[in-house]
Amino acid sequence: MGSPETPQLTPILRAASVYIECMKAAILVESLTGNTWKAAEKIGSELQQAGWSIVGFDPVRRPNHGAIQQADIVLVGTWVHGLFVVGQAPWGIGGIAKLPAMRDKKVAAFATFALNPGKTLDVMTRTLQSRGAEVVGGLALHRAKLDEHTETFVDRLLGAVSA
Repeated sequence: MGSPETPQLTPILRAASVYIECMKAAILVESLTGNTWKAAEKIGSELQQAGWSIVGFDPVRRPNHGAIQQADIVLVGTWVHGLFVVGQAPWGIGGIAKLPAMRDKKVAAFATFALNPGKTLDVMTRTLQSRGAEVVGGLALHRAKLDEHTETFVDRLLGAVSA
């Protein structure tokens, strides 16, 4: 019996909880100044606190193919470049387009930005889908709000995976 503060889980919810806690993630990052790498580290740390395993943490341009294959989900992050509020694009899109095929692999995208992310996530989503990935979400993370935005990203990711 659980206390009033810790309600008992039904067998189905208990099984779903175990599944979420046993998830394996590979993280691929393209970073220039370190903001995107820092965001990826925060995301990885929060996922580990949720019981996930991080099976790979690599630059987009040097992906660990074994980690991608082993992972239940691949997280791909890059930074946004552009002129103030025009021409925003994901900097690492060339590397993302060259990632190995991820047929039916769940993927989530994130991008760090300073002023305006523009349509960066849309471009990333289309590119990842062209690699065969099933994109389950994404979020633009403002570099001045990395703590708050990485928490939001992880919360949404956990919700998308448990759905």
